[in-house]
Amino acid sequence: MPRVDSRANPKGALTVLFITVFLDLMGFGLIIPILPIFAKELGANGLVIGVVASSYSFMQFMFSGFWGSLSDRIGRRPVILISIVIMVVAYIVFANAGSIAVLLISRLLSGLGAANLSAAQAFISDVSTPDKKAKNFGLIGAAFGLGFIVGPPLGGWLKDSFGIEWVGYTAAIFSVANFLLAYFILPESLLTKNSTSSLWQNPFGNMVKVLRQSAVNQFFIINIIFITAFSMMQITAAILWHEKFRLSDAEVGYTFAFIGALAVVIQGSLLGKFTARFSEKSLLATGNLLMAVGLLAMPYIPVEWFVPLELLALALIGFGNAFINPMLSSLLSTEVSALQQGFYLGILQSSGSLARLIGPVIGGSLYDVHYTMPYVASFGLMLMSFYFSLKLSKKH
Repeated sequence: MPRVDSRANPKGALTVLFITVFLDLMGFGLIIPILPIFAKELGANGLVIGVVASSYSFMQFMFSGFWGSLSDRIGRRPVILISIVIMVVAYIVFANAGSIAVLLISRLLSGLGAANLSAAQAFISDVSTPDKKAKNFGLIGAAFGLGFIVGPPLGGWLKDSFGIEWVGYTAAIFSVANFLLAYFILPESLLTKNSTSSLWQNPFGNMVKVLRQSAVNQFFIINIIFITAFSMMQITAAILWHEKFRLSDAEVGYTFAFIGALAVVIQGSLLGKFTARFSEKSLLATGNLLMAVGLLAMPYIPVEWFVPLELLALALIGFGNAFINPMLSSLLSTEVSALQQGFYLGILQSSGSLARLIGPVIGGSLYDVHYTMPYVASFGLMLMSFYFSLKLSKKH
């Protein structure tokens, strides 16, 4: 079967990559909603459930830089293919998990495979013209949103109808289809491979290294602050909606699906219109402000005004997320050598994974103090991120 030429037909290459990322995130979405329940059924307490959940982000933190640098050396396509195979194995292990230890192994493997997002971002950078870069990076967010719309309800239905093992087997089937699609259609995007790229990356050492580089360190500072604030909301939102707004489990699921739908609409279709009219730096700063306002508003909405005011706050968060994530990736990719884009984008992903380890712990602890505290703290963090985004605009 002829492959798409990523340079001659970047739109076709990006379409294939979008489907690849979507199928990858479909498997992720199948597992996430039933993971805490399944862990509890296996005898886990709250602390162990937290360890199992955070193990995914831990592996992303440890290996995102490795996958990014490996893609600089051998190309984006083989790294994506290898990581999909790892995901297949992870889902089969999940389907046969009869103990917490095996469940933990499956999540560690999933995190290892999912750390390949840096290679996908490097692929986008390879095939995008400068004026289309930010819009094309938004495809990752749109694929995530679409996977989050379809995956969670499908995963819940599979568990109720056929048992937990078919959640894992279905995710594995999606990943096999993903591998076949990528193997036969996904092109290689990297024109010049970097044979000197170091394969093993020390994520802590790399984090210190990039934070010491004045030319790029503020990208990573903004990313860590933003994702810490965002993940504080993610870990507490369902509890907030249950306890204050008295939403049922199904209604909480619909609300999360609304967030996913926002990501699809904003990052899949509207983002290109904004980047055509406004600079990436101004959108980044605006995104921080929108995120700050949306996070602060969430716990203070009157119960009877959940619809539409809480949904409006979530829409502000959705626009903020759409303006921050793609802009950071796009701006960073323009500041570094083409031969090191995989490395730096990998460290950017690692910094996000580190923030996802920190944010839930802080958010959960603050929620125990008072239900508004995670959102007030997130507001303060986003103002700090806004300050750094203004410094970034002046500096670059």
